[in-house]
Amino acid sequence: MLGAIIGDIVGSVYEWDNIKIKDFSLFREDCFFTDDTVMTIAIADAILNGATEDDFIDSMKKFGRMYPNSGYGVRFADWIRSDTRKPYNSWGNGSAMRVSPCAIIAYESYYAGGSPGATIDHARQLAIRSASVTHNHPEGIKGAEATAHVMMLVHGYGLDSAKKHIKEEISELYGYDLSRTLDEIRPVYEFNESCQETVPEAIIAFLESTDFEDAIRNAISLGGDSDTLAAITGGIAEAAYGVPDDLTKKALSYLDAPLLGVYNRWCRHLKEIEKFT
Repeated sequence: MLGAIIGDIVGSVYEWDNIKIKDFSLFREDCFFTDDTVMTIAIADAILNGATEDDFIDSMKKFGRMYPNSGYGVRFADWIRSDTRKPYNSWGNGSAMRVSPCAIIAYESYYAGGSPGATIDHARQLAIRSASVTHNHPEGIKGAEATAHVMMLVHGYGLDSAKKHIKEEISELYGYDLSRTLDEIRPVYEFNESCQETVPEAIIAFLESTDFEDAIRNAISLGGDSDTLAAITGGIAEAAYGVPDDLTKKALSYLDAPLLGVYNRWCRHLKEIEKFT
């Protein structure tokens, strides 16, 4: 979850001012959290509350209304403000940028002695549930499911082996073209809010990375929807590399009390899981 938050904050200043290089200031003074962070926190809150469909709806509406000017898409903003609890058939990349807590909590079954397959299935089912309450278009669901699946493969294998499995398994199961390189994508890539043209690029940014910070820089260097691209890549990169302490401290300094409150509850919950397994 923290990796997604870092990617969002770092990418916030480049979303409408794309930078097609990797040499840039990681945390600028004018960086800020956007809807990617708010909704990632909302998904964590929903999981802490029980992870039912109603929990996901309630938490996203609650935090969306608390932070109404965070850069939501028009249809999602309308959904937040409305009384409807029905999804609206979106294929937007919002379902994927917020999904990292679903993979993190599914990893609990590893500590409980579950099989890797069961762990992946748990993550995928949670991802589907978290996406489908708003993004119930097949591409919207697929984007969230694939992102969570990638995170679980990183957890389940050594880094080099995981990258090989991701290229083969994710390409086959979800139909994403992961054979491209960043150098091939970067010159022609433009702003796009769809899962189908954001999630594969975010995965490739991770596949070409050497550490957490490099993954974030890869994602933002593509341009496009920079904060969301980096949020998706950041969630995966956190699973693979962890997050350096200095980046953790800096990122958390951008969050306010309500968001930090959920983040701290989440961290305590994970510690409790590890303590009793």
